Amino acid sequence: MEWIIEGRGRALYCFRLVTENRIVPNDQLAAIKVPDATPEIVSSYALSDEQALLAKVRYNRLLDVFLGQATYSLQNHLRTTVQDLGQVEIDEIYVGIDKRGAQFVLPVQAKGGADHLSVVQTKQDIACCQEKFPYLECRAISAQFISTDLIALFELAIDDGMVKIVEEKHYKLVPGDQITAEDLQSYARR
Repeated sequence: MEWIIEGRGRALYCFRLVTENRIVPNDQLAAIKVPDATPEIVSSYALSDEQALLAKVRYNRLLDVFLGQATYSLQNHLRTTVQDLGQVEIDEIYVGIDKRGAQFVLPVQAKGGADHLSVVQTKQDIACCQEKFPYLECRAISAQFISTDLIALFELAIDDGMVKIVEEKHYKLVPGDQITAEDLQSYARR
């Protein structure tokens, strides 16, 4: 069990004892090599914080790859209020469309360095999207640096009041010539 802090309205919070619920990259998961499309100048100055992670996700179109749909960054650091929760901030919010024409809202939580992904933030992101974008299906995404060029992406959902991992993939950003024919054949068989 662990204590969490949840919003209960404007400037109202409560402590709640919950079953421990962590979102941590699975160190047994194989990485997928992706040609690094991050502009050199961005790579030169990027730190290891959430903004650097969000930039790498955006420039390499990792959400498109991960979800199999076209996605577009709508806004960074959306700060707003949600009924019964109070103020929330979403690191980055995307909208997407799939091959059937279905449209989605994608709140993205990003953590760099030694920071950990938060189930409380995931619940807030989902509640915000359901309130602000009621006609779009919400697919909550979390991104975590495992190392400088290795990124874990998670799709998360709420199941029986708990945040659960729907899918997890690890993407290794590499120069294009480091993706071998064997890598490509391996990916085609997965």
